[in-house]
Amino acid sequence: MKAEIVEEHRWLEQLKGRWRVTFDMPAADGEQPSEAAWIDETRSLGGAWIVSEMTGIMPDGSKATNLMMLGYDPAKKRYVGSFASSVMTYLWVYEGALDETGTVLTLDCEGPDFENAGRTARYQDIITIKDENTRNFSSRMQNPDGTWKPVMSSDYNRISAA
Repeated sequence: MKAEIVEEHRWLEQLKGRWRVTFDMPAADGEQPSEAAWIDETRSLGGAWIVSEMTGIMPDGSKATNLMMLGYDPAKKRYVGSFASSVMTYLWVYEGALDETGTVLTLDCEGPDFENAGRTARYQDIITIKDENTRNFSSRMQNPDGTWKPVMSSDYNRISAA
């Protein structure tokens, strides 16, 4: 069985490479916003998937590693994937689509509600392509009233191509 590579798979190829990632995390009341630089290395897995490994230092000084895998499922006509982090035990499962401009990939998922223990919430992780060497990754959580609350944002600047 051989994966049929389609245009949506080729869209993911632009994420390959080594990236410097700068996070902006909203601060708690009375605290300064945190900003940290991480390194992301993204490679292709046979043209059907991209695998991204990001490493960096958490605000408490501990080291963290995040793994993201994204592909495209032609049967569903949707982007699919997952996200795991060394600092949490939950496996995030994605399904999403590109916007009409072809520059914004919105990945829907459900996960723990960090504000209400024991509950889950809807999230969206959003990849926005700015140019061939710059992109943004942001997360937002859906409030009970249906509005969206930003969780975090990070800017990716290409260090080198894959």
